[in-house]
Order: sequence, then structure tokens, then C-alpha cells
Amino acid sequence: MGQDLSGQTAVVTGGSQGLGLAVAKRLLADGANLSLWDVEEENLRRAVSILGDERVHTSVVDVSSEKLVEAARNATLDRFGTVSILVNNAGVSGPHAQAWDLSLSDWQRVIDVNMTGVFLCCRAITPTMLTTGYGRIINIASVAGKEASPSISAYAASKAGVIGFTKTLGRELAGTKITVNCVTPAAIKTAIFDKWPPEYVATLLAKIPMGRFGMPDELAALVAWIASPEASFSTGATFDLSGGRTDF
Repeated sequence: MGQDLSGQTAVVTGGSQGLGLAVAKRLLADGANLSLWDVEEENLRRAVSILGDERVHTSVVDVSSEKLVEAARNATLDRFGTVSILVNNAGVSGPHAQAWDLSLSDWQRVIDVNMTGVFLCCRAITPTMLTTGYGRIINIASVAGKEASPSISAYAASKAGVIGFTKTLGRELAGTKITVNCVTPAAIKTAIFDKWPPEYVATLLAKIPMGRFGMPDELAALVAWIASPEASFSTGATFDLSGGRTDF
């Protein structure tokens, strides 16, 4: 049984494929209007075709760009009038390399998209939520931000930053009806895995006590609950989805 998100509008960044698309499908099924923000225009067109619903709006946006994020925010408000749910899912993995072999440009791109992008989207949408007096912000982090993650230093650092930012923004908004939480999934196999060596993927699986990778629909179900009015007493929290890999 799903959540009742009727009449609400959700922005899902990186919403054209993978985990973002799974979340988008679930929120749409639960009654929300959708604005999908993604850097890949062709993927957005494909997502609209897959979702097949007139309640879906799209914006081509690189979340690391302040101007593009603000333009996407304005376009979404023009279409739906308000935004009550923000799911910051857009992210890049970066190269699989030791920290001393990582170029500054590769490091910076991961930080810009994964961490600064979350900041920019939250900064753009939060005033709208404050005006209406309600909101749900869900940031997709990773267990990589909570424990040692060799060969993905930029990714791990960016996700640790998302966790810290979530806790801070949650505290800043705790006196309102806007909650800010993050989800820290372990390995959920999507296209991002294609950039990692098979032996590294095998080590990820070996760390999960349940002996399997998570499913996109499982992440989507958790996000839908956090995005619902029922999740009214959790803010600044970290929700694990790790098959037992982490317990803190």
C-alpha cells in the first residue's frame, strides 16, 4: 500500500534513469506531480515516455550550475505553482583510483555535482517550502560517506558532505514543518556500477550480510515514506538501506 501524496509536487534530480527514475515512478504512483531534473535531455525524453503521465514535467539542468538550478526551479513553479518534495538524487561516481592518482578536475567535478549540487537545489527550493509552510527534503547519500571507501575518495567525501549538510539543514529548519533527511544505501546495482571494475563490485557484495544488492524499488519505497506527511518526527536523520552493512 502506497503513500498519499495527492496534490503535492516533487522534484527529483537525476530523475531520468536508475534510482532517480525508480523514485519518480513511485512518487507518481502515490499521487505526486513530478518535475524531473537531469543533465541528459534524451534520457529525460525517454523517462517521460516510460512514465506516460501528463503530470510529469522536465528540466535540463546541471545541478552544479547555480543559474541552471534557479532556472529549473522557476520553470517548475511556473508549471505546478509550488514544490513540497525535493529528492536530491543526481550524482556521479568519478574515477576508480587511488587518491594520489586522482586529478583535481576529477575530484572537483564529483564534489560539484554530488555535494554542491545538493546545496544549490536545497537553497533554491527551501524558500518556496518556507512560504507554504511545509516540505520534505530527501538527500541520497551513501554508506561510502560513513565508512572507509578506498579508490573512491571523491565520491566518499562528497557523500559524507551530504550527510553533514543534511544534519545541519535539518537542525536549521527544525522549527518549521519542513523535514530534511538523507538515505544512505549500500550497493544498489544501477548504471553507476558500469564505471567500476567487476572485482570492486564483488567486494561491495561481500560486505553486505544479506548477500545481495539492494533493489531500486526498495529505495523508492523508503523515499516515498520519508516524503509523506506520516514522516513528521524525523529530521536531520540518516536512513540506512544497506542489507546490514552498516548499523550506525
